Amino acid sequence: MRIGFDAKRAFFNFSGLGNYSRNTIRSMGTRFPEHEYFLYIPKNKYRIQNGEFEKHTLVYPKSFAGRNFSWLWRSYWLGRKLREDGIELYHGLSNEIPFDMPRPGVRSVVTIHDLIFMRYPQWYNPIDRGIYIRKASHAAHKADRIIAISGQTSSDIQEFIGVPPEKIQVVYQGCNPSFYSRVDAPEKSRLKEKYTLPGDYLLYVGTIEPRKNLLKIIQALEMDSLDIPLIVIGRATPYLEKVRQFIREHSIRNIFFLRDVPNEDLPGLYQMAKIFIYPSRFEGFGIPILEALSSRTPVITSKGGCFAETGGKSTAYVDPDSAEELAATIRKILDDSQLQDSMKKYGFEHALQFTEDRITDNIMQVYRKALQ
Repeated sequence: MRIGFDAKRAFFNFSGLGNYSRNTIRSMGTRFPEHEYFLYIPKNKYRIQNGEFEKHTLVYPKSFAGRNFSWLWRSYWLGRKLREDGIELYHGLSNEIPFDMPRPGVRSVVTIHDLIFMRYPQWYNPIDRGIYIRKASHAAHKADRIIAISGQTSSDIQEFIGVPPEKIQVVYQGCNPSFYSRVDAPEKSRLKEKYTLPGDYLLYVGTIEPRKNLLKIIQALEMDSLDIPLIVIGRATPYLEKVRQFIREHSIRNIFFLRDVPNEDLPGLYQMAKIFIYPSRFEGFGIPILEALSSRTPVITSKGGCFAETGGKSTAYVDPDSAEELAATIRKILDDSQLQDSMKKYGFEHALQFTEDRITDNIMQVYRKALQ
């Protein structure tokens, strides 16, 4: 079978959508090598190099118009190319498929990660939000099958776009298999030296934006005089200045921002953390939670939404807008080594439900249903 992927984010996005795209392409090629894979990217000069992708066919615009209007090529002109390449199934990995998808001829699957832009419109620029809605609605109605990355996202697709449940299949996200493997002592020593890490620390990984709520962690630490460093890893947005202002006003000295951290360093950074904290107000799934659980690190995240699906029974859940509750939960875990051991053990067991082979097999099941 000839399978095409929307590979834009695999080559240009360093965060969650990029990781999902890279992991899916890599795992499908590894587990089902008998198929041919075509990766459609809007530009030849991509940012993220990945040798594994070179064994697949890379397709990018070569005409003058395609090179200069790559967004049109990806959204409105790609359908013709899919037909020319003999693609049997096309997978839109991030909420969209081309508007000119050839039907009949090429079957399609779309992964919808979340509809936060519809549930919480106040968090988005109106123009961006309009584009996201148009693309997601078109994909949800026109694709042959929809992959929702959580039960929460499946419910949102039904509620906000009006798609019948029988068209949707929940296939949870996974994380890179490297997070499940123990990092050895020499590697931990290398990371400690490279990043000048303190002996013990709390960890936050995620985009530094209002929805993900980093400031609430810092407020909790300041409120309860918790004397333990916080390591922050994530892409900055203008919200970072609000965070830094709070740090300056309260003379907080133990918040450390790590920049340009490669993915291969993350497992060790997770595994050396005392607690991973993720007080996001809403997510489609929350991959960093799974990365922490598979790294055998205790997790604190938010009540409600999809978080219990990802975090399981061993994770601690708090009101993401309550610094008091978050501070009390951090202190409770830090002061109880038996609780830490229990959260590590049962959190890792929960993470085993999201192994790559299981997820990849489920995605292939969706492909086969789309082709029926």
